[in-house]
Amino acid sequence: QVQLVESGGGLVQAGGSLRLSCAGSGRTFNNYAMGWFRQAPGKERELIAAVSRGGGSQYYPDSMKGRFSISKDNAKNTVYLQMISLKPEDTAVYYCATGPKLGAYDYWGQGTQVTVSS
Repeated sequence: QVQLVESGGGLVQAGGSLRLSCAGSGRTFNNYAMGWFRQAPGKERELIAAVSRGGGSQYYPDSMKGRFSISKDNAKNTVYLQMISLKPEDTAVYYCATGPKLGAYDYWGQGTQVTVSS
């Protein structure tokens, strides 16, 4: 059974930073792609960042470049999302996901709420 547990969300003022963590079990992250997504109320889920199997390649949509950074700690089977210069429009539930390759995710975490106040 693959399980992903996100943590690190919370309330932060605009301009602040947060680091989200996603701890996994049942799957060795080094052998799978990992991604971070978010979904705000009334909006579609969107990709923030992804890292390939082994961590050799990272992908960021153009709209996410510059303020978000994904990293993996294979020894801890944990993937991180560092977020800086947060804006109120970053308010959303943030999810991590894992899958056999970038863009193909088969397991998702339960999400962690990030709220950015103005």
